[in-house]
Amino acid sequence: MPVPFRNVLIVTASVGAGHNQAAQAIGAELERRYPAARVVIADFMGEENSHLNALLKDTYLKMLSLSPQVYDLLYRWSQARQLPGVQSLLARAMKRSMLRLYLRYRPDLLVFTHPFPCGAAAYLRRTGKLDAPLVGVVTDFSAHPLWVYDEVDLYFVAARETRAELIEQGAAGERVFPTGIPIDAGFGRLLDRYAATRRLGLSARQPTVLIMGGGLGIGPVAEAVRSLDAIGRGLQLVVVAGRNAGLRRRLQALARVSRQPVTVLGYTRRVRELMAAADLLITKPGALTVSEALSAGLPLVLVEPLPGQEEDNAAYLTARGAAVLLPDAGKAGELVAGLLDRPAAFEEMRRRARSLGQPGAASAAAGIIGRRLGATAGI
Repeated sequence: MPVPFRNVLIVTASVGAGHNQAAQAIGAELERRYPAARVVIADFMGEENSHLNALLKDTYLKMLSLSPQVYDLLYRWSQARQLPGVQSLLARAMKRSMLRLYLRYRPDLLVFTHPFPCGAAAYLRRTGKLDAPLVGVVTDFSAHPLWVYDEVDLYFVAARETRAELIEQGAAGERVFPTGIPIDAGFGRLLDRYAATRRLGLSARQPTVLIMGGGLGIGPVAEAVRSLDAIGRGLQLVVVAGRNAGLRRRLQALARVSRQPVTVLGYTRRVRELMAAADLLITKPGALTVSEALSAGLPLVLVEPLPGQEEDNAAYLTARGAAVLLPDAGKAGELVAGLLDRPAAFEEMRRRARSLGQPGAASAAAGIIGRRLGATAGI
């Protein structure tokens, strides 16, 4: 079988773990399908690539932390309009760092999990500086106009509704595929709940609530733990603090005085196992985390979404009955108790979550890339 690609460059942006996880998932599937290909993942927002891009990343993170309302205003304003001027400005500002990456790796396929490098590559292709096929992987349940460029050959999106949104914003329908958001292929293999609880040292007789703050350990995680402890129900909690050492220490202090069993973890690669053991997940609505949960058939309580993409993700999932929104983490105990007291409704949430899961997203995307773009690569 001919190899459709010799060199694949996947360009991500470290402004959240989701972009990187999607890049790793689709990279692993391309390597599996095309073992002779060289697949490289590069961080477009890393300082080693561009000081300007790193500054934009820091500005974005600080705005989310200090002025989330300002970020929300900018996001909604830009989402509601076609922005050729803004797109062109961003692409021109970032074209040099994108060109450096292109010349360093000389890929015959470029895949993007963030719109900024995608726009820069589209500009370079439009001006004759780049001739490889371009693929956009949208890692949220809504699609922003900054993704839309005529030079992008394929788009992979979360759902049919996301596809319709991207087409309405100007993308060609025959190029947009609702594969789901790429996640680790392991989520396509269901784990036995009882086996997972035993391996994790948990009791199979008590309801398990999993609380996650993402790779960065952000959000009102400690507040949710306190609220759950206050209801006095027979729960066991597993809390993931990510790389946030300060949060992990606070959670360990809470665990020592909690009336309920509390297991505190830092950054972990056992998310699939944790989700198999859990009855319910409390998390911020980052798209990769919720995509993994949907594939595991895990009902969701979404807490304090960040403005912009996370709010859109929360709206999508709550409208489809797979999640409930918790505006105040201090009410987590009350909400969870209410869900557990209605087993039929709770089981319906589980069914709806499973119906939305697309664990084969990375495989589907890799297959479409090979069929649609293999000849374009000229091999």
